[in-house]
Amino acid sequence: MEPEPDSTKAAAGNRKHLAMLERLSKRTATSSAESPEASPVAAFLSRFAAAKVVAESALSACRSSPDDAPASLAAASAAVDDLERLVAEASHSLPTYELRSALAAVSDLRAAHKLAASEIRPKKSFSFRNKSKATKSPPQDPPAPLQPPPEQPKPSFDAILPGFGFRGRNGATLVKDLRVANEKDGDFTLADLVSCEVYLKGKCRALYIHKLRDCRVFIGPVFGSVLIEDVELCTFVMAAHQIRIHEARATDFYLRVRSRPIIEDCSGVRFAPHALKYVGIEEDLKDSGLEEDTGNWANVDDFKWLRAVQSPNWCLVPEEERLPTVDISEVQEGDDCN
Repeated sequence: MEPEPDSTKAAAGNRKHLAMLERLSKRTATSSAESPEASPVAAFLSRFAAAKVVAESALSACRSSPDDAPASLAAASAAVDDLERLVAEASHSLPTYELRSALAAVSDLRAAHKLAASEIRPKKSFSFRNKSKATKSPPQDPPAPLQPPPEQPKPSFDAILPGFGFRGRNGATLVKDLRVANEKDGDFTLADLVSCEVYLKGKCRALYIHKLRDCRVFIGPVFGSVLIEDVELCTFVMAAHQIRIHEARATDFYLRVRSRPIIEDCSGVRFAPHALKYVGIEEDLKDSGLEEDTGNWANVDDFKWLRAVQSPNWCLVPEEERLPTVDISEVQEGDDCN
């Protein structure tokens, strides 16, 4: 009896591997459904660990089975996207350490996915060259690389966040109508912006904000969570189900939020009621479950201030200093997302 060809064995092995990934995915969903009594943090850690195994296994399959690498790469990308959504949905209830660890793990997996994608790209075919045609002139120094403008912020590695959005801009007016975008109702990211004005009409699933300085941000309804980190001298006007704020300094928030806003490691932050208007916002608020103003914009939880007295890190914006309702109906889209 002739031995089975190596290609047949590889294909069979890859089918087994993909079947294992499917079982792991189902096990993730089953384990979360079977433990309703577990604490939210414990339930998240269990689901995250199982989903992380799925993503790591898919990335491993890219290298172990080169013939099926594109399919494995797509599976890995979907698995990492699932992890990002899982973290966004749980960000409101996670302690700081667990949240930062989960975000770091997702960033590492996203970087590993990009590396795997670059490794499986087809390489240039080898060809012989006629040595007689080779030039004998001495090699010249390569041209000096162009230096970016010194004021242009460069996104840091820890700002590799999910979703399309605006990144690395300075002094720009950034406008996007999410109601007509291809990524409608998806995730949106604002990262490494300096002295910008941002206008987003329509609703999105989740919003990630990282490292903004001296910006004014007007956002349509977010029917999931908002995660804000490292902002200073900014003004935000937004409505969301959950809002968690880390390392904000001298920043005002005009909110409509269903749950109590959470701040950590913040100072000089102030809160006021929602003050945004555009044609169609009432319908967007209703579709997002945010048509009712719960008054929670004034019920802020400071996780780093556990005393019974008022936290010194936040206060309400005095009425005489509050923004009037800002109407962005006429603001036109004039910049692209990336």
